[in-house]
Amino acid sequence: MSKTVTTFAQVKQDTPIYLVGLGHGATHWVIATFYFLLPFMARDLGLSYVEAGLFASIFSVASFGANFISGPVVDMTGRRVLWQVVSLLIGAVAIFLMGNASLFFVLVICMIFIGASNNLWHPAAISYLSIRYPDRRGFVLSIHALGANLGDAVAPVVMAPILAALSWRTTMEASVVVPLVVVVLLLCFVGRTGRKGSNTPAHDEAPTINFKEYLSGVGALLKNRAVMVLCCMSGFRNMAQMGLLVFLPLYLANEMELPPFQMALALFAFQASGLIAAPLAGIWSDRIGRRPLIVGGLGLTTVMLLLITLIDNPTVFVAGISVLGFGLFAIRPVVHSWLMDMTPPHMGGTATSVLFGIQSAMTIFAPIIGGALADLYGLISAFYFLGVALLIANFLVIFIPKRII
Repeated sequence: MSKTVTTFAQVKQDTPIYLVGLGHGATHWVIATFYFLLPFMARDLGLSYVEAGLFASIFSVASFGANFISGPVVDMTGRRVLWQVVSLLIGAVAIFLMGNASLFFVLVICMIFIGASNNLWHPAAISYLSIRYPDRRGFVLSIHALGANLGDAVAPVVMAPILAALSWRTTMEASVVVPLVVVVLLLCFVGRTGRKGSNTPAHDEAPTINFKEYLSGVGALLKNRAVMVLCCMSGFRNMAQMGLLVFLPLYLANEMELPPFQMALALFAFQASGLIAAPLAGIWSDRIGRRPLIVGGLGLTTVMLLLITLIDNPTVFVAGISVLGFGLFAIRPVVHSWLMDMTPPHMGGTATSVLFGIQSAMTIFAPIIGGALADLYGLISAFYFLGVALLIANFLVIFIPKRII
């Protein structure tokens, strides 16, 4: 009987890990739906590769701008679950309106809100998990990252049959079901944390800081060499990830001429490898340290990105991008865990905003540059550009001080 009670208590204690991970998946479901539908939207609207890449740049600009609000709001209010819910609602409304929009500038505005909502999620969720489970930080943030891979992987497979029967606009409208369902789950099960009468500590409401403490903390973060180098390294890695999310669907649709469902399966293979890589990397990094996982993941990703440019066979290409995704997505939770290791608990949201702000700033022009190269020299040249970004990320790891592992 006591064993059953213990098991139930453990499940109850760990439920927020998986629901917050599911919420992260819902934010990525929204943007993955957009990227999957981008080739069909571009074809319908007559967009060039530069114009298609512009949407990803707008996403990055919006994410960068949101950083000036998201981190401070999360840390100064302490309402980490509330802001997760707000993030999902903004993304759901924006993708629904995008499906109804007929003017290009309205599509741009919707993309701005999707980018802002995506950024608002990370400071709230990552700091929440890091504070609530400090002894299992690598593991819980790997589940959070796994949720992102799940959303990215499943969205194209689920949306492909809908797209086959309906238009890309209707498919976008239908995608809002997932984030809305997750909002209900977060409010019902995670939102109970910290309510009066609960035996659970108020992790959602604390810790908080005032504005003076916030400014002092930001100054300390910006002076921290390890934090800044880690953020820049992650920025170059994120350039490659963003570029692949934009140009892989375009390459599969336009160069390999795969039909929507086969294209969805190929993108699923790319993302699904991250479902395996993220938890393995997170657990392993708790045991052996963050640096070895970052070095290994970046090395594998760089080699595979360069190798796939030599592959013409669709089956072999899909196998190659599966290995590429394994290395690329293994790194993500380890970077977040390493950042939280370097950061005081009360500044977790702000540190996350600094990381994602630098990533967003560095990613703004990458899709446009990749698109311009693709228009001039063919899509494969965009992949060479992304490979250079990964090589720089490899180099920057050398400058992260070893004493902080």
